[in-house]
Amino acid sequence: MRIPAAIRASQRSPLLQVGKSAAATIGAWLIAGWVFPTQLPVFAAIAALLVVQPSVNQSLSKALERSIGVIAGVLIAVGLGLLLGSSSWVVLLAIVVAMLVAWLARTSPGTGNQIAISAMLVLALGSSSPEYAFARIVETLIGVAIGIVVNALIVPPVLVAPARRDLGMLGKELAASLDRLADALPSPQTPARLQELMLEVRLLRPMKDAAEASLAAGEESLTLNPRRSTHRAELREMRMLVDRLSPIVTQTIGMTRAYFDHYDDSLSDEPVVTAIAEQLRRAGHDVRLAVQIADVAPEPEALTSAIPALTAPLVVRPPSSQHWILIGSLLEDLRRIHGGLLGED
Repeated sequence: MRIPAAIRASQRSPLLQVGKSAAATIGAWLIAGWVFPTQLPVFAAIAALLVVQPSVNQSLSKALERSIGVIAGVLIAVGLGLLLGSSSWVVLLAIVVAMLVAWLARTSPGTGNQIAISAMLVLALGSSSPEYAFARIVETLIGVAIGIVVNALIVPPVLVAPARRDLGMLGKELAASLDRLADALPSPQTPARLQELMLEVRLLRPMKDAAEASLAAGEESLTLNPRRSTHRAELREMRMLVDRLSPIVTQTIGMTRAYFDHYDDSLSDEPVVTAIAEQLRRAGHDVRLAVQIADVAPEPEALTSAIPALTAPLVVRPPSSQHWILIGSLLEDLRRIHGGLLGED
């Protein structure tokens, strides 16, 4: 029997993250239990467990969400408990009222759920007295504080490595796509090979999205992180690189699409096609060079030169009338690639 994908992640959380969550939960349980020895510190343990997130910034967001949810839920439970008692139907009413309050306040789903859960737990496990409610709020704040402190002090996570990996893979595949198109242009192609070119170049878009998402996660992980000064310049350089490569991804896909749509066997007879192919190879070289300079290449490739190869726009003679649309499209995209690599666009 296969376990549904809905309950499984694509990859395991780091073992360090598991250890930090466990440490925060145990610490919150012990400290809150010492402060309030007559009650099991359930609220503190839950708060600490939820607050330990992949980044310090996310921990603060989760802490705010948890704190507001608990305070609102406890106040709802106390109010209904004082008015109506603690019968089982009051617990159900508290859940409904909490959900309506969250809807009216337009809270996030996490905060809304927390309001309802807190109201239910206060009425089901404790009492509706103001003293009990105050103790549960303080207990939650203890758990929140311990979760933030543990996450900030024990090797705060900085998600630079995934951004470097995904950006390096994007640069490598972008250069390979330029080379593949350069190899295809001067020679006749079969329909199967044309389809293969399109399938391969379409991989660039999800790879670009993955690189941008990893970079955004890396930048977010530096927010309020004590180690941010060590990695800020590195992520800034990667951001500049992805901003340079993203338009080139679009132009490379567009060039391959234009070649696919307007291909005929006589295209390879055009003299300018060989010149365009050479410029594409130079563009591929310069993409690899940019990736190596930014130090994100997963496996550095040997380059023939550390000097950019695409140094000047291509000047050509007018093509034959049946190919001028395709040639013009390729030249315009090549001009944009040239400008992007030189930082002119």
